[in-house]
Amino acid sequence: MIQEPETGGLQPFNFHKLDELIPEVKQLDARVDSISFKKPIDSSDVDQSHWEKLAKYIEENYDQYDGFVILHGSDTMAYTASALSFIFKNLSKPVILTGSQLPIGVVRTDGKENIITAIEIASDYEDDRPIVPEVAIYFEYQLHRGNRTYKLNAEHFDAFSSPNYPILAEAGVRIMYNREYIFRPSAEPFTIDTRLNNRIAILSLFPGISRHIVEAALTIPENELVIIRTYGSGNAMTARWFLDALENAIKRGLIIVNVSQCRGGGVLQGRYITSYELAKMGVVPAGDMILEAAVAKSMHLLGIGMRGSEFKSAFMQNLKGEITV
Repeated sequence: MIQEPETGGLQPFNFHKLDELIPEVKQLDARVDSISFKKPIDSSDVDQSHWEKLAKYIEENYDQYDGFVILHGSDTMAYTASALSFIFKNLSKPVILTGSQLPIGVVRTDGKENIITAIEIASDYEDDRPIVPEVAIYFEYQLHRGNRTYKLNAEHFDAFSSPNYPILAEAGVRIMYNREYIFRPSAEPFTIDTRLNNRIAILSLFPGISRHIVEAALTIPENELVIIRTYGSGNAMTARWFLDALENAIKRGLIIVNVSQCRGGGVLQGRYITSYELAKMGVVPAGDMILEAAVAKSMHLLGIGMRGSEFKSAFMQNLKGEITV
């Protein structure tokens, strides 16, 4: 968004006036073109149809550009970055998402620096090869792998974090790349697969959660998968009614994924007795995958038709750098 100096109101950013709003872009060693949705939306309204549209924009223009920058609202940016990482097949060019906490037009905006540096990273090549050929998020001097990142803070400029994976780069006087952590691309041709299945639900456990809430979440008509947000390293209560509800749901064909409520670390089913039964009955552990990536990966794997043991095997594999195995 951009803030009107006279009224103080917010209105959609006009990409065609990028040079006027951020004149520093002209000084970059890059030719910058822009495409925008006909009807801009708040990022809280993003759904899988917008991910498909973004992917198709990049597919249609893939051969014409060295890299891509997506300006995106910060609230759901991590979900979009995760989803695109699975939609893209054999990506070998940078796709950098960025945005701001304060709108362009506000004197203290963080948007200008974020956009300028994101463009520089997206166009940064060595020996005719991109330095960052993956989906990433740039915010407040740090570049994070997209499917390892979540929004940490609604007030500070350093709004994003990737606690289970090192940052890909840090921007100071120079941009310092951590090259050993950057994804190495395939030599196969770039394609996209936008098949996504959103018949999933999220159940966050808390002490004293009632039986009817758990059973309702596990019996939603036509739902195919439930992500359970557990405690610590994947632990849950051991009440018989709870374990029976999970086991009965799995027997009916519902996929249950175990994601920790902790943002750092991950799920180690069976480490404690409070997760042993979950492992025994076939709950799928997410490892150190963050919630946003688990949601996107679940939608992707369901969308391409995976179920049962095939889904579990694929979910636990490292497909796009989203999980440590």
